Amino acid sequence: MPDFQINPTAAALLGLLHEGPMTGGQLMAAAERRLGPYWSMTRSQVYRELPVLAEMGYVRLGKPGPRSSQPYAITASGKRAFGRWLTESPGRDALRNPVALRVAFGQQHSTEQLQTLYTTANQYHSEALAMAKEQAKEAKKNDDSYGAAALEFAVAYHKAALTWLKTVPSE
Repeated sequence: MPDFQINPTAAALLGLLHEGPMTGGQLMAAAERRLGPYWSMTRSQVYRELPVLAEMGYVRLGKPGPRSSQPYAITASGKRAFGRWLTESPGRDALRNPVALRVAFGQQHSTEQLQTLYTTANQYHSEALAMAKEQAKEAKKNDDSYGAAALEFAVAYHKAALTWLKTVPSE
């Protein structure tokens, strides 16, 4: 079977499947736990990619479990495809911040709308920062230096967002 290129979401799923067979729900939980602070995946993305990966021969389906849950396991060609993906250029970051987008149109907001936007963003980034710090600490404790390094990116991102929020115009 020929090898096909994979997108970052598919690659993330293959990377997670290196830990062992998982259902879509288990992959979502693992993605949230391991990648969530810096890489988002939706349930629909996961369930859209899994059949494509199976069709490509990169994962195989196991025996259905309770409530028709379907476990997936990475295949040898899936491991090769993931290995090739690791060697590809990651490309440019895709920066999409919904708060910054709204700030760009701040003149159309009322002062109250801006304050609500900033308060909500501060709360989100403060909570996400605390969670990312805890996850990084846990990764270090488990001798997962690469996972900890990736989580430190999330820590730095949320710190930067909080610093930026202190400088945005409020009127």
